[in-house]
Amino acid sequence: MASNQLTISLCTLLLLQLTFLPPTSAYEASEKKVDVVVEGKVYCQSCDHYGSWSLSEAEPIPSAKVSVICRNHLRQVSFYKAYQTDEHGYFYSQLDGFKMGHNILDHPLQSCYVKLVSSPIAKCSLLSNVNYGINGAPLRYENKILRGSHYEAVVYAAGPLAFRPAHCPPETHV
Repeated sequence: MASNQLTISLCTLLLLQLTFLPPTSAYEASEKKVDVVVEGKVYCQSCDHYGSWSLSEAEPIPSAKVSVICRNHLRQVSFYKAYQTDEHGYFYSQLDGFKMGHNILDHPLQSCYVKLVSSPIAKCSLLSNVNYGINGAPLRYENKILRGSHYEAVVYAAGPLAFRPAHCPPETHV
């Protein structure tokens, strides 16, 4: 008698579960793809502002490389990719393959950061920690979302970041 009641209970639970789950194909067809994007700019810091975080008189660096690194809630690297800036020093990094195992702890604002990698300009190729470009610039949410009919991208910002000149002329006091 008890085994019949258990069998009936299990069958009822399975039927209820199937009733409230949408068919897989219909669910996938209506699901929007949501991407995570990181954007920012990379500059060459002026010698006049060496040692500060000022980007006054800074020049954008085309073809500079930055990396986006994300760590999961266990502090393991879950995403890594290097990106290159365009001719205006701007990078737009679509994090293809980024997955959140834990919705809060693995969220891009908590788990991802941007680091400087390299500058193609030999005279401006030393890393600076402007906006934590060496340690890892945290992401900011600036309420920017790109939407399409079956696409949505949440855009986060990092930086601006800067390399610094290898040699700056000594200051002259008049």
